[in-house]
Amino acid sequence: MKIQRSWVTPVTAGAFLLSGVTGILIFFHVESGANKFVHEWLGWLLLAGAALHVTVNYAGLRSHLATLHGKLLLGVFAVALVASFIPIGGESDEPPFMQPIRALSQAPLTTLAQVAKVTPEQLRDRMVKEGLQPASDQQSLSDLVGPDTRKQMHVLGKIMVAAE
Repeated sequence: MKIQRSWVTPVTAGAFLLSGVTGILIFFHVESGANKFVHEWLGWLLLAGAALHVTVNYAGLRSHLATLHGKLLLGVFAVALVASFIPIGGESDEPPFMQPIRALSQAPLTTLAQVAKVTPEQLRDRMVKEGLQPASDQQSLSDLVGPDTRKQMHVLGKIMVAAE
């Protein structure tokens, strides 16, 4: 099957528009609805379109890369890509909810019971229903489930709900 510019270029342009607009919304924290999902998943469409566009226009790309100007521009972007992997100080890449999850998971069960607005006995009963075996009110959730944050969040979600 011959790849045709008549549909590759519009697909690439449309995917670029979609990715660009949703990326700007995410950057300025004004995204809503499915913006992030669309950006992350339909961004693959942009990559596929770009790959097909390169395939269709390979001769033109080769002629651009044969010039010093083309090589320099590609080099600048290659350096920027490599630099993007260098850790820089400042903000953590950790989601903002992780610190409260860590604090709740490391708190003694008596404190966790207060936060859940239940007695320590009720909290222990909920934990037993989740397959945990609390032996002391001074234990923490992380003592019982280990360091796996996903598991801690799952158990917190189960034991912090109002009684049914």
